[in-house]
Order: sequence, then structure tokens, then C-alpha cells
Amino acid sequence: MSILIKNGRIITATDDYVADIFIEGETISAIGKNLKVNADTEIDATGKLVMPGGIDPHVHLDMPFMGTSSSDNYETGTRAALFGGTTMVIDFILQKQGKSLQSALEEWKGRSDNNAVGDYSFHMAVTDFNNDTKKEIQHFIEEEGITSFKTFMAYKGALMIDDSQMIGLMQEVKKHGGLINVHATNGDMIDFLIAKHRAEGKLSPLYHYLSQPEVTESEASGRFTDMANYTGCPGYIVHLTCEGALNAVRDATKRNQNVFVETCIQYLILDASLYEQNFEGAKWVMSPPLREKKDQETLWAGLNQGLVNVVATDHCPFMWEQKLIGVDDFSKIPNGHPAVENRMELLFSEGVNKGKISLNKYVEVACTNAAKIFGMFPKKGTIAVGSDADIILFDANEKHTLSAKTHHMNVDYSGYEGWELTGKVKTVLLRGQVVIDNNECKVAKGYGRFIKRNKVEGKI
Repeated sequence: MSILIKNGRIITATDDYVADIFIEGETISAIGKNLKVNADTEIDATGKLVMPGGIDPHVHLDMPFMGTSSSDNYETGTRAALFGGTTMVIDFILQKQGKSLQSALEEWKGRSDNNAVGDYSFHMAVTDFNNDTKKEIQHFIEEEGITSFKTFMAYKGALMIDDSQMIGLMQEVKKHGGLINVHATNGDMIDFLIAKHRAEGKLSPLYHYLSQPEVTESEASGRFTDMANYTGCPGYIVHLTCEGALNAVRDATKRNQNVFVETCIQYLILDASLYEQNFEGAKWVMSPPLREKKDQETLWAGLNQGLVNVVATDHCPFMWEQKLIGVDDFSKIPNGHPAVENRMELLFSEGVNKGKISLNKYVEVACTNAAKIFGMFPKKGTIAVGSDADIILFDANEKHTLSAKTHHMNVDYSGYEGWELTGKVKTVLLRGQVVIDNNECKVAKGYGRFIKRNKVEGKI
């Protein structure tokens, strides 16, 4: 199967030009002006932006959490991602304490195998680092193609590891060419504040936010960068939300340290005032919580300064009925927010259209940097000869409204209900196949492929 995309305005992290793209099989075989080739299918992209498929390196599909499970599975979640222009996601495997990493991988493969519509990979969340776990690290990096390992500095008794385990894991991961992702918040302080607010009868969603003040994130981010600097292990802070945490990264750069930073679309455009809507605020209960307007300004600046490298989602949806588990106690509200379908269009409308980031920066933080950081570039994350033909055709001028009535995520509300956006994904190709066109999915579950990743370089 061959496809010729004609006359599109091609945008990568570095380029902006009008040309044709010739695709043979799953990869791009030629790019040029007025290509003279015979193709099975021709797509006229005149007036459209032609960009790499998005990569969201932070999702939680079909994840057990707080006595329930996230409501998008591998089929619904990756399909919704495709509708929004994201052709690949990286999900998190959660090791159970007392169990091996391999057993966790088998559990997650049971959910993902033959179910994904879009491409995917895994991070391995290490919740019990010991001598047995240590022996598994090399195998995961070199054989399984899972090269990133997540740690939690919060959720004591479930997911959190202590600093001694963190150091040991960093040393082993560095030795074999991997990277450490971190949820950087001070779990002990958060647990203290949750208990204090509950004892005082302060149980609304607002107290979820007030139990995780900025200092809990800035302190943990600084501690993580210090440990990464000591061990020399590449480090990546997931879902960074605030000025204090980014300043910890700024301080690390003063000693010539490189720390990768991810924020999420919600932290760029939503703020903590949403928690004042009584229980309606539960829609935005996530960890870390939404922050203040000044933090939004910091994050946009951080994108342009190259300090914030990736815009992800932390997509972890729950039905409203599931959120109601915490109606009488904020600490029981399942943490998470649906966004995997909305990320690319929100970032374009709120970022590019409002002059906050350039088109090239948009592609860099939504597509390319994740591919580079996590060992997939140039196979993924760019438009180049030899790259996978993961491509989106985007109408920069089309206006549309976000709503739970029309989205494809398996969740019965939207965190962006009624938002009017400018810029819409029209056609999506994944590995040379048209998968989305005219708001219709053209492939079935099982088309999505697990992507093995290369060792990381620790730089982009």
C-alpha cells in the first residue's frame, strides 16, 4: 500500500515548508516538491498543516487505583487518542509490592495485547526495589525494550519507595542505559495534611488541593534532582505543575545538570479555582492538583526556555459514579482526569493560536521530545525519510467545541465541556495506514503495536 500526501505545509520541530510525502508500506520513502510517483492513494493536503503523530508519554489505561479502575481500556483509550491526533502513548505498569517486575509486565500485557488501536509502550513503575528486582532491570532494558522506570515519592504503603531504594534503583538503571521517571511530591507531608483536614471535618475537593501545597512538589523535585545528580542517572519529572518545582530544576541547571521535565495540558490552562465548585470540583481531583495563574505563566515560559520538554496528559479517567465514591471525603475521590483526546487540539488552540508557543515548539513538545527522550527517535516523533508514517493532517482554522457528548474517551463528563477551540485534527495516519478520517476510525483493535524502545542517551 502506498500513499502520496500532496501540497501539505509540513511542520516538524525544526522545519516549516510545503511539499509532498510519499509513503510505502509503514514508512516515509520520499519527501519533495511535486513528487512524480505512482501511489495507490492520493491525499490532497492543500491548506492543511501536516505534522508528526502526537506522542503522549503519560497515560493510565485500565489501571487499578483506589479500589476501582480507570475507565478507558487499551481499545477505547488508544482509539480516543487517535481521534485527537496522538498516534502513540506510553502507559505505566505498576509493580505490586512483594511481586516481580516480570509478573507486573504479564498482568499489563494481559490487558494490552491485541486490544490497542494505536501504538503504545510501557514505563515500569518500581514500587518494591530489592535484590531480586535489581536483577530484572537489565533484562527489561535490553530484551523487553522498556527503558524507563517510574518511582513515586508519595502514596506510602502502596506505590512510594524511600530514598535509599531510589538511589539503588538509579545506580542500576544508569548502569544499563535507562532513565528514571518520578512522581515528585512529598508523600509524608501530604499524608499529614490529609489527616489534619479530615480530622477537622474539611472534606470537600478543595482540601485535596490544600493538602498538596506547592512546597510538597518543590521540595521533592529538588530532592530528586540532587539524587539524580549524585548518581548520574538521567531523570525525568512527570506532571510538573508549579513555579517552585521548576525553580528546583533551574537550580539544577546551574551545576550543569540536565533534568527532563514534563507538564500536562491541564496545568497550562486550568487553575485551582475549579476546586471551589463544591463536589463538582472532583472532576479535576488529580495529583498533583491544579495550581495558580502564576504557575501557568511559569510553565508556558518554561516551554519556551527549553526547561519544560514535554506536554502530556496523565490521562486517567473515571466515570462520575466512580468519582462519587469520595462525595463525603476528598481523600477517597479517585485521582485522575480525561484528556488524551483533547491534548493536541487544546495545546494548539491555547498555545499556538494565542501566541504562547510557535508551531515548531508545538511539534517539539507534543511529538518529538518524547520520542527523543524515550528512545524512539527518528522512528517516531518526526516526518523524515525512513520514519514511521505517523502523520496528522490538521486544519488550523476550523472551530469546534469540546463536549462529553462528542468525545470518544470512555468517560461521561469532560474537563473542558463547552470549550471553543480553533484548530482540528482531520486525518490521521499510523504506520502508513489512514486510521482516522472524516471523524471515523478506520481500523479495529489490535492494529496498535507495542513499540520496543532503545537505550536512552540522557540528552535531546
